[in-house]
Amino acid sequence: MLDRSFVRANPDLVRAGAAKKHIEAPVDAFLKVDTEFRALTTALGEQRGKLNSVSKSIGALMGQGKKEEAEAAKAEAKAISDAIGEGEAQERALEAQLRDLELSFPNLPHETVPAGEGEADNVVVREWGEKPSFEFEPKAHWDIAEGLKMVDFPRAAKISGSGFALYTRWGARLQRALFNYMVDLHTLDGDYSEVYPPYMVNAASLTGTGQLPKFEEDLYKVDEDLYLIPTAEVPVTNLYRDEILEPWQLTIKHAAYSGCFRKEAGAAGKDNRGTQRMHQFDKVELVKLCLPENSYDELEALTADAERVLQSLGLHYRVSLLCGPEMSFSNAKCYDVEIWAPGVGRYLEVSSCSNFEAFQARRANIRFRRAQGEKPEFVHILNGSGVACSRLFAAVVECFQQEDGSVLVPEPLRPYVRADVIGVD
Repeated sequence: MLDRSFVRANPDLVRAGAAKKHIEAPVDAFLKVDTEFRALTTALGEQRGKLNSVSKSIGALMGQGKKEEAEAAKAEAKAISDAIGEGEAQERALEAQLRDLELSFPNLPHETVPAGEGEADNVVVREWGEKPSFEFEPKAHWDIAEGLKMVDFPRAAKISGSGFALYTRWGARLQRALFNYMVDLHTLDGDYSEVYPPYMVNAASLTGTGQLPKFEEDLYKVDEDLYLIPTAEVPVTNLYRDEILEPWQLTIKHAAYSGCFRKEAGAAGKDNRGTQRMHQFDKVELVKLCLPENSYDELEALTADAERVLQSLGLHYRVSLLCGPEMSFSNAKCYDVEIWAPGVGRYLEVSSCSNFEAFQARRANIRFRRAQGEKPEFVHILNGSGVACSRLFAAVVECFQQEDGSVLVPEPLRPYVRADVIGVD
């Protein structure tokens, strides 16, 4: 959420920033309601002052024996009180309108975010490693996995429908190996604190991180006020909702494994075959809360932490800086980490590393106080996948496939998989 006073003072900047994301911000509607709200608030303040003055006069008039004047003052006080009651009801209604309008404003892109029209305008900032070469035609992961009985897509469709995967045998073990390895890499070999969050959250949590109200159609609602999480970002960020942190606590760094659940209502036309785009998938999420002046350094470090997973597995990838319209509603700057999948012949996004600045913190009311007696400030919040398992699974299977149909297990995963090679039993 943007600061209300910032929108009021910089309407053209807000319009331009939203337009860079190809989003239309309701600036004019906000300014109109905000003007009405502030005028009413001022008028109510004056009426309360007048009511206080008239109420005090009643006792004085009664003490002076001026009964008729006192009764007139009582009648005036009642009329003012009734008018205040009506005004307060109108004030609450205007405040609700302002809140709805504020929640519809996207975060504004950082000045370093490139303009553009779509994916082709993202800027590749670096690549790592070499694309694997084969002396045979590499297969897509779904063909390899089905041949090795690692994934059973027909049975997954039978029990749940399309967009789900049933990992079996070596596939189930590899999937479990991936998220266990990544959690250990970030926590035991890194400096993130591990969290295992609930898989259901309330609407306030989703509002705090920006999924509600705009993206409700992508969420699975399971109860009146409970939703399945689209990412561990939501519960982990909301650990600190409505709290004031101490500066010595920052930077807070959490790594969390979870299942993720998305309807992908806006994903029509995307390549959904295999494990590339699922309604349910596993992911290790990295979340940071930091001092505002450190957040862009923390973004670079966060991206490097996601990259470390792929480097440790010897997988070729690239990092792209997203242009305006490719960014999410809530972030101010975002890097996509995309891994090469030779069987499908394309890069697959396995991590989006974002700086939200104070946007989520303002929605979730997460603040810190630099020193005793100072006014609290909003923290800056960042997150990124470290990384998404379903696409990493696809890339590992495709990149390490062998001509005989087997899959070589990357060395760091072997203690977890308990095998060097996955072959036909």
